[in-house]
Amino acid sequence: MRDILIRVSILLVSALAVFAQSGATVHLTLQEAEAMALKNHPQVLAAQDVISAANQRITQAKSAYYPNFNGDITATQGNPQGRIGAGYLSASRLFDRFGTGLTLNQLITDWGRTPNLVAQSRLQENATEQDLQATRYDVLAAVNNAYYGTLRAQALVRVAQETVAARQLLVNQVTALAQNNLRSQLDVSFVNVNLAQAQLLLIQAQNEVQRSYAELTRTLGEDQMATYDLVEQPLPASPPADVQQLVTQAIQSRPELASLRSSQQAATRFEQAEKDLSYPTISLMGVGGYMPYINQITLPRVIPGEYEGVGVNVQIPIFNGHLFSARREEAHYRTLESDQRLRDREQQIARDVRAAWATAQTAYQRLDVTAQFLREATLALNLAQGRYDLGLSSIVELTQGQLNVTQAEIDNLSAKYDYQNQFAMLQYMIGALR
Repeated sequence: MRDILIRVSILLVSALAVFAQSGATVHLTLQEAEAMALKNHPQVLAAQDVISAANQRITQAKSAYYPNFNGDITATQGNPQGRIGAGYLSASRLFDRFGTGLTLNQLITDWGRTPNLVAQSRLQENATEQDLQATRYDVLAAVNNAYYGTLRAQALVRVAQETVAARQLLVNQVTALAQNNLRSQLDVSFVNVNLAQAQLLLIQAQNEVQRSYAELTRTLGEDQMATYDLVEQPLPASPPADVQQLVTQAIQSRPELASLRSSQQAATRFEQAEKDLSYPTISLMGVGGYMPYINQITLPRVIPGEYEGVGVNVQIPIFNGHLFSARREEAHYRTLESDQRLRDREQQIARDVRAAWATAQTAYQRLDVTAQFLREATLALNLAQGRYDLGLSSIVELTQGQLNVTQAEIDNLSAKYDYQNQFAMLQYMIGALR
């Protein structure tokens, strides 16, 4: 049974190794990974397209400043003696004609509505730019998390490989002693169980590496998964002592808040634009053209072939079923809504910063504790090995010492990468992740 378990474990490890080697090996630093993600990630590219669309909305709002020209080609045929009895037309007389012309419409003033709409569009475009920055921050945070997760998985594989080698050596030693009747077969069983556990740990670690590669590939915005050769990053300094200063920095720097502030200002300008609907609108209208054919026989007098005209129209809103007042009230409540959403987001960010700071502090404190744990576990294993070699202790004490060292090594490397990841998350929370 032991031989079967060992062979199955070796086959699984080999299969994972072959799978890992099937893709290209990519040498990558954290800075290169961040730059690659910002260049390729579809969320970043989509946010850039949103900005381009917002720029076009500014042009749409500004179009009211310019004249509106339309070309017309009209041909009619009608009963010369007939008159239109129903419908909405400016003239009821029918006659045959064909003509071409131009129509001009130019807004003179709408008492500030158009400038407010243009300002609203600009503020919304600024909000989308801040949304892009927020998306970049999200992508960078995901890259840091995947990068350190992959480093941890790779380090765990090395620990598992060293553990398998050390326990295999012990198995060989104890087996040789048992064959010479210097140790019992029970000792051989204990060390074989420990070896099998180490092999299972190696299999799990190899699987975790592949999962980490897949996650890192996703955060980089790449289509094909590769085997990554990652560069170790220096351990950052301890978290700042003053958490309130971090909260203040986050309120000032987080792009989500800047986006919400721009959206709030845009809502205010739109509210003002809706109020401007109650004022008159003054516009200029002009027409001109040529009619090469007119049925002069059916008309009482000669109509010239050329025509032109110009006029000024003042449109004064009097009553439209409370439409404008309802629009003003809706815009007002939308402004109040944007105020509360900004306030709510500020409170959420303050909470998240305090939570991230506490988590980073805990992760930093774990560094010394896990390092001490590893030193003590290594010392205990050395003592247990010496006692077992002298016949002063059982194999249980030695195997337990091996288990403690393996756990201490895993906890120690996990503490390192967890702190690096939590420190990066803290930088993200305060808007300082670049």
